[in-house]
Amino acid sequence: MAIKLKRSYKFAFRTASFIVVSLTTMQACFLYYKGTFDVGFLIFFAIISFLISFFIVQLRIQKFIYRRIKRIYDDVSLLESSSLSSRTITTDMSTLTQEIEKFAQDKKIEIETLRIREEYRKDFLGNVSHELKTPLFMVQGYIETLLEGALDDKAVRKKYLNRANKAVERLIYIVKDLDLITKLEAGELNVEWEVFDIIERIKNIFDLIEMQAAKKQITLTFDIEYDTPIYVHADAEKIEQVLTNLLVNSIKYGHKKGTTEISVENLIHNKVIVRVTDNGEGIAKQHIPRLFERFYRVDKSGNRNEGGSGLGLAIVKHIIEAHEERIYVESVQGIGSEFSFTLEKAEEPTTK
Repeated sequence: MAIKLKRSYKFAFRTASFIVVSLTTMQACFLYYKGTFDVGFLIFFAIISFLISFFIVQLRIQKFIYRRIKRIYDDVSLLESSSLSSRTITTDMSTLTQEIEKFAQDKKIEIETLRIREEYRKDFLGNVSHELKTPLFMVQGYIETLLEGALDDKAVRKKYLNRANKAVERLIYIVKDLDLITKLEAGELNVEWEVFDIIERIKNIFDLIEMQAAKKQITLTFDIEYDTPIYVHADAEKIEQVLTNLLVNSIKYGHKKGTTEISVENLIHNKVIVRVTDNGEGIAKQHIPRLFERFYRVDKSGNRNEGGSGLGLAIVKHIIEAHEERIYVESVQGIGSEFSFTLEKAEEPTTK
């Protein structure tokens, strides 16, 4: 049991003083009665009595408080019994009160954290189940229909097999995203640093999703003409995924004949900021703090017509944070949204 003397000994001091006054008075009466009254001896006796009384009272109080506090901890399970033995024990009641309040607050925070994690686990399992069962039931339904006789009809067979194939592709897409975000959260996915032209990569992504944008007549454009390259230091493949996810989301929730615009601007401290802005549906203010949660959807109707795994923005956030950068979102419902993230600017690579 670790014991460390504190500055506050009021109770022990007062108790020792009462004891010394009583004993010294009795001793003075005794000496006076014997006719050997000695002031020097009484002073010496008082000092020794005070020191002995003070330390005995102090030690006894500390042991008493230790036993009582330890019993309370054990009874209410605030702490493991072994953890108290390593703590400093004091007779300063204000310090004890502060320590007990700190222990209780720490446990309260721990319990609250466990509760949040449990709710998060339940939400996650529910969301995974919901995301997986829809395509699984679709595949099952198409196969059962074919087995029940539709297999002989060539037109129906081809249509149902194509639909089943799309459902399987959706399952694969979800599983891949789950695997990726699991690795990102576990820190198992390394960032492959390189210097590349962010403008060139954006143009490549525009080409890849051009047909998807054309279906909704959405225009993909830059805010200005970028005649010179802008080099950044990052993982090119992962940043491409970030941009793709943001652009696909912009198309998915954009208005027909709308516009999605990308800008790349210089910031201080050798940084650039990439902005993806659209004039689509926008996002209500209460949803913005939870946008980057896994499977979180603004549309609570459960509509999956637009596809996607529900993990796109969560993956975006983890990739940007893996680069030790920040991602921001601003949105006004009915007007549009802007997602932006920072990257480290780099010098143009030298050619050998």
